[in-house]
Amino acid sequence: MGEGLEAERYAEFPPPPSLAPWVKVVWTYAAPQPSDTIQRIAPDGCPELILDIGAPYEEQGPDGVWRLQPRAIFAGQMTRPIAIRPVGPVELVAVRFHPDGARDWLGAPLSTATDRRLDVVDRIGHLKPSSGDPVAQVRVMTDLLEATRVRDGWTFDPRVRAEVEAIAAEAPSPPHTPAEQRAVQRRFLDRVGVSPRALRSITRFRRVFDHVTTGDPDAGWLEAGLEAGYFDQPQMARDFRRFLGCTATQWARDQVELARAIASETYKPGPLHPA
Repeated sequence: MGEGLEAERYAEFPPPPSLAPWVKVVWTYAAPQPSDTIQRIAPDGCPELILDIGAPYEEQGPDGVWRLQPRAIFAGQMTRPIAIRPVGPVELVAVRFHPDGARDWLGAPLSTATDRRLDVVDRIGHLKPSSGDPVAQVRVMTDLLEATRVRDGWTFDPRVRAEVEAIAAEAPSPPHTPAEQRAVQRRFLDRVGVSPRALRSITRFRRVFDHVTTGDPDAGWLEAGLEAGYFDQPQMARDFRRFLGCTATQWARDQVELARAIASETYKPGPLHPA
């Protein structure tokens, strides 16, 4: 698979208990000799805070132009895939928040970051984690988040959290009066960045996406889609075009390095930690 792939390193770390209600996982990645392959990153329902220790990626804009990402970015909810490519040795550390976990860190409605990668160099660009030491890289990030949590008194909205939990469990939404439902919709956009319906669609897509990344992409597609809640294969194919930009089989055969590394089990919906 090439020298670059042999040198890859991807690792995930649970957050400290004090951050677990907001942070899903902290992960690190390094590729000292990456290929020049264009990689597609699909929505996973979770905003992320990413700090590059090596060379930042280039991202293709809607106009087709490739632009270098800032060294530190906050990636909001995604409703469509993005295309990135490395320009040099890659090394990074990232915080994957729960769907509703990043509002207090961002200090603004999550809807302002949807489908955007915000420059946060002024907030975390001063951090200089040690290269080649994933444990130290994670500690630098979690120490900063813990200090911010204590200083700002992070909270979460119980109604939004209940809706997020229901989506993760593939359960119906909690019962609300029409007025309560409208309030939840507004709060959801504020704290998650997309509507409950959109998050359900992304979550359903990711359940089938797991079949691509951990098994034979050509086997059992219809069964996997029906189990995830799709009515038929055309409906599933439309979602893959929407969230992945290509067919599932094409993605499974073409993607390498970071795109494949982060398509792991940890994105899968699961219970959130209570405060």
